[in-house]
Amino acid sequence: MARFFDFVSTRYPDILSQTLEHIYLTLISLFIATALGLFLGIYLSRKRKASGGILGVLGVIQTIPSIAMLGLLIPLVGIGAVPAIIALFLYALLPIVRNTFTGITEVEDAVIEAAKGMGMTNKQILLKVELPLAVPIIFAGIRTAMVINVGVATLGALINAGGLGKFIFRGISLYDPVRMMAGAIPAALLALSLDFLLGQVQKIIHRRSSYVGIFAGIITLFLVAYTALSLNNKHKLLGSNPEFVERLDGYQQLAQAYQFSNLKVADMEAGLMYYSLASKRVDAVVGYSTDGRIEAYKLKILEDDKSYFPPYYVAPMIRQSSVLKYPQLIQIFEKLAGKISETEMVFLNYLVDDKKMQARKVAEDFMRKKGFKTAKYYTGNKGEISIGGKKFTEHFILAEIFKILIENNSNLKVNLKTGLGGTQIAFEALKSGEIDLYPEYTGTALFVLLKTQAEQLKTLGNNRQKVYDYVKTEMKKRFDMLWLSPLGFNNTYAILMRKKQAEQLGIQTISDFSNYLLQVKQ
Repeated sequence: MARFFDFVSTRYPDILSQTLEHIYLTLISLFIATALGLFLGIYLSRKRKASGGILGVLGVIQTIPSIAMLGLLIPLVGIGAVPAIIALFLYALLPIVRNTFTGITEVEDAVIEAAKGMGMTNKQILLKVELPLAVPIIFAGIRTAMVINVGVATLGALINAGGLGKFIFRGISLYDPVRMMAGAIPAALLALSLDFLLGQVQKIIHRRSSYVGIFAGIITLFLVAYTALSLNNKHKLLGSNPEFVERLDGYQQLAQAYQFSNLKVADMEAGLMYYSLASKRVDAVVGYSTDGRIEAYKLKILEDDKSYFPPYYVAPMIRQSSVLKYPQLIQIFEKLAGKISETEMVFLNYLVDDKKMQARKVAEDFMRKKGFKTAKYYTGNKGEISIGGKKFTEHFILAEIFKILIENNSNLKVNLKTGLGGTQIAFEALKSGEIDLYPEYTGTALFVLLKTQAEQLKTLGNNRQKVYDYVKTEMKKRFDMLWLSPLGFNNTYAILMRKKQAEQLGIQTISDFSNYLLQVKQ
């Protein structure tokens, strides 16, 4: 816990800022959902035949996974706070509508008849009898919706909507529980705090209904002010995956090396990052030098004229126990050593990303071209090995290449467990024995898995072989993991822009981009 408190003490401005973003996303969506939900609930209590269909539709919306919902909204409304608010609003509707409808319809008939006997109109019965009696049930729905919103809002970080999910996803990417706790604990405290405040509001409504208007007015003013603050943002946007933002070789050091100014970093999932650049929603991204979407989206890699990004090997990382069990694996993978060039890897990624070819087919064609046997799609009887991979194209292709290689050079049964998410998930799966090996990058091992200190980094410099040797030695020593021979290509980070925009602005290098940002600021 000491590390956690140290982290909070040094990063509290970021935590506070992200907490405010989280509150904004949660409250504005809850505010809109409450207004519409109350109206719908009241309407359905008067038109009960329509209740089954509308509640059914809202129930179906509730079953759509949060990530899928955000993905569906991005082509329609872009990235940022707007799709996140729409998604949260949709998820909050069902409990509010259902509880409003249930609270009103469950008022006893005898009470309604007594109100009618006193000469009350339907409007008076609703406002003075049904709604006051339904308040506990209605507020139970609102409080449930609020808790749902606080949890789902963490996913907004994946689409540059902000919120406490930033630290959570950065922690997952960096294999750092402290960062995850820095996002998860405030989110949990926020849910409890907002639930308590709503409970107090419920008590106030019982005492003086005029307070409702005051409360709504305060919330509205807060949301309008925060919206204005959010829209008043003239910074240029740089899309990046969460891992790069926090790495020692990441954005902060890059910004210092190239003296970036007037540039705001937007955390994004890799696929969304490229889409956002191509659709002009961000000005540049920190991508990968072998990504097939560079060609697919007509992007330009800016020359790293200060040699900031070091070259990194890609190699299979395998459990020592798996090698002891199947020693032939070392000889098998040696056949692939140095066989994949950067140009070839870019093209393979391009075939899957842009041409929508199956990773298995792309891998088979490549291996056949290189002279490897590919005919055997074999479930062997001499043992079983599991190959993992992260959730991006390159790992899907490499996992298939590894599978073909093993199948055609042994009698081992091979299982694929790809799409494992970030580095933390893949490495934990490897340590626990859920997988036996997966492709990894020496840079990721250096900064994320080994958390190498600055002093050691200086001795390694930008020497690819030195980095590989150091990672190979330390991973064996600390985790009993073996690094096999590198595959041949270098995959490092790169600054990407739209090719057409870069040509129009005369930007060829990262220094040119930095100068452009300075001119925009002035």
